Amino acid sequence: MKREIPLMIVMVTGIIMFLQYFFPGRFLFIPFISSEKLFEFLNDWVMVIGILSLPLGIWSLLKANVNKLKAADERFYSAILLMGFLVMVISGWMPEWRTKGVHLAIFQSVLIPIQSTIFSLLAFFVASAAYRAFRARSVLATILLLTAFIIMMRFIPMGPISDINNWLVEKILMVPNMAAKRAIAMGIALGATATAIKIILGIERTYMGRD
Repeated sequence: MKREIPLMIVMVTGIIMFLQYFFPGRFLFIPFISSEKLFEFLNDWVMVIGILSLPLGIWSLLKANVNKLKAADERFYSAILLMGFLVMVISGWMPEWRTKGVHLAIFQSVLIPIQSTIFSLLAFFVASAAYRAFRARSVLATILLLTAFIIMMRFIPMGPISDINNWLVEKILMVPNMAAKRAIAMGIALGATATAIKIILGIERTYMGRD
């Protein structure tokens, strides 16, 4: 019963959420309650469950890093994380610190520079990956190299070199690029649909953790 009840709840909820899109305003499941009202009710429960799962996530984070401190495994990073967590909680909880904007100052002085640094490092990783990908070792790599060169020449600060280049870039972006984007979007949609069906039918059970 420990596994059957959650699977049954997921199946019934998934079927309700699926059918309400095709039959809005109908009394499908419960008399005198339309599918739209039932959809809003289930959405409210999703928010409640999300709020209740927040303390579990905080507890898991603290427990994992405290265990790392005890095991002397990456102790420095765990100590920094725990200190930052406590400082942000205290600064947001205490009225004196909150009125002075201590937590906002910490956010702007620490987190934003860290995010900027990470995104700056990503630029170097992208440049390195582009250098490895743009080696004309095959026909497809040569086509990729020429296409990237044409598009980069269109968007450099010097501007478009000629009307032919501008027209060619527009055709590349609107025909093969758009076709590839649509194919990827269709693949993602089909994959998401297949995963949703497997979850509703109880085939995919990874959300339940270990049996």
